Amino acid sequence: MKFLLNLYLNAADLPGEGPDHEEFLGAAARTGELISGHAFADPSISAVVRVRDGVVAVSEGPYPRASDHVAVQYLVDCESRERALELAALIPSGRAGGVEVRPVMDSAGMEM
Repeated sequence: MKFLLNLYLNAADLPGEGPDHEEFLGAAARTGELISGHAFADPSISAVVRVRDGVVAVSEGPYPRASDHVAVQYLVDCESRERALELAALIPSGRAGGVEVRPVMDSAGMEM
């Protein structure tokens, strides 16, 4: 089953040099569970595109307006939800903002 691990951090606490996730990366890579990972730029330079009644509106800045934002995403392929939760617990930055563990659907719906 595939899971998306979304690491939430306060924009003021975003890592400058990149995330310190060696334990997680080592464990997930050793077992072949890590598919990909991405660290995101500061949310203040993002944009949100909305289309309402055919009218496109672009607003600058993060969506939603909140103190915590997704800073890093990892895609993992695990045997179970419990294993995905174990891997998420290895991410040290998650202790600050939290790590959301979300199942990924395939074209037929939920894999589970």
